[in-house]
Amino acid sequence: MLRLSSLRLRLVAVFAVVALTAAVSVSGIAYWLNRDAVLTRAQNSALNDFRDSLQRNAASLPVQPTCTSLNNAADRIGGPDTYQVVLIDTTPDDSPCAAPSNRDVFTLDDVPASLQRAVNTPHTTDDNRYHLHWERIALQGHPYLVAGARINDGGPTGYMLKSLDAERKDLNSLAWSLGIATLLALIGAALLAQAAGSTVLRPVRRLGEAAQRLGEGHLDTRLKVSGTDELAEMSRTFNNAAEALEKRVEELSAREAASRRFVADMSHELRTPLTAITAVTDVLEDEAEALDPMIAPAVRLVVSETRRLNDLVETLMEVTRFDAGTAKLRVDEVDVADMIMACMDARAWLDSVELDAPRGVLATLDPRRLDVIMANLIGNALKHGESPVRVSLRKEGDDGNGDAAEIVIAVSDNGPGIPEDVLPHVFDRFYKADASRARSEGSGLGLSIAMENAHIHGGDITAANAPGGGAVFTLRMPVRPRGADGPEGSPDAAPGIPGQDTSGTGRDGDRHGSTDGGR
Repeated sequence: MLRLSSLRLRLVAVFAVVALTAAVSVSGIAYWLNRDAVLTRAQNSALNDFRDSLQRNAASLPVQPTCTSLNNAADRIGGPDTYQVVLIDTTPDDSPCAAPSNRDVFTLDDVPASLQRAVNTPHTTDDNRYHLHWERIALQGHPYLVAGARINDGGPTGYMLKSLDAERKDLNSLAWSLGIATLLALIGAALLAQAAGSTVLRPVRRLGEAAQRLGEGHLDTRLKVSGTDELAEMSRTFNNAAEALEKRVEELSAREAASRRFVADMSHELRTPLTAITAVTDVLEDEAEALDPMIAPAVRLVVSETRRLNDLVETLMEVTRFDAGTAKLRVDEVDVADMIMACMDARAWLDSVELDAPRGVLATLDPRRLDVIMANLIGNALKHGESPVRVSLRKEGDDGNGDAAEIVIAVSDNGPGIPEDVLPHVFDRFYKADASRARSEGSGLGLSIAMENAHIHGGDITAANAPGGGAVFTLRMPVRPRGADGPEGSPDAAPGIPGQDTSGTGRDGDRHGSTDGGR
């Protein structure tokens, strides 16, 4: 179906308008030229014949002829197959007489008053010369030619009525012929426009389809080039652009893959020395009380930074799994309220957070990843917001079998909120709203890791400011993730990278998630 804005429809419309304008103009000119020629020929023929017949039959009448003589002359001049006449003169008793050739068809009353005045008006004052005058009139819906002349030197006045029905029929036939020709020209123009549109728009349509495939990621898409016209040049330009884009994407993909590989290898290689350093810092931490008071602060700083570095390495390894597309779910059916409670209890947050989570809300999800999400969201609220921090849980869209239902967890605080220019970036990696906090405990990866863990469940996290103040992070996840069949699943590990618990397990067993997500 053609749209009103379709280029093909507009092309057909333009062709049709041009053809219609040209055909109507030509037909109109042809009609008026033929009409003038037909009427002029019929008119001249009738007028010449009337003049000759009037001169021949009426000029020989005596001065002041009788009505009988006028009737006989009118019968000789007019006829049913030519035209009807009326002769007017003054009889010997000075009474006017009007003699028609056929009183039922033409009388003096049918002659326009304007024509009578023109006929009876002499054109020269010296010899009272009169001329032949004519008009075209309509009587009872039929066209007629009316003419009149006065015989010079006191002769009678004659009027003629000539029917133009035959000429009108000829002109009507001509008009119908020109109308049919105009219609045929319009149809021909539409067909020609359709053919031209197909010829012109086919390469454009192919270009659009190729651009769509290119946008879908098929970078090897190319157009077949034939000819040397503008459309062929457009196809060549597209092919050159697609080739350059393919090379550029290949280069960027290779660099990105190398970068991900570098981060993965670096994180993996750092784990071995970090394991040794962590063991040493554990010993130093145990002996910190016995150390010189001047050395103890330095020891505690080394222990703290070592743990922070260990958490960062674990987080980077998790990022590489998401980038490589190897992160998978290991799902189980759990009570979501119990999972939130366990997350808060493990981090000693029960006294700092108000929890509104009814028990019995069951969902099939990866418990470890939900723990990472909640640790980041709640930790972010505690760190950058103000008390009270509230966590609420509800279930929405329950259709009876749970397939379309989702769990909604909202984490809100009573802090200053998130600046409007920061809101679009809170989930960006390494983003921190305050540049002066570049050297902080967080890595700037916490909220991005939380978002990735939500996405792998088929969910999402949104950040907003509450009307009454404070920030609100809302997690939405389906009760049953698409493709989740049960607790069995592939381990979360990329090729060549040992699977790790990305929540960042510390030496005391507490889980520490990165909570610096951009505020």
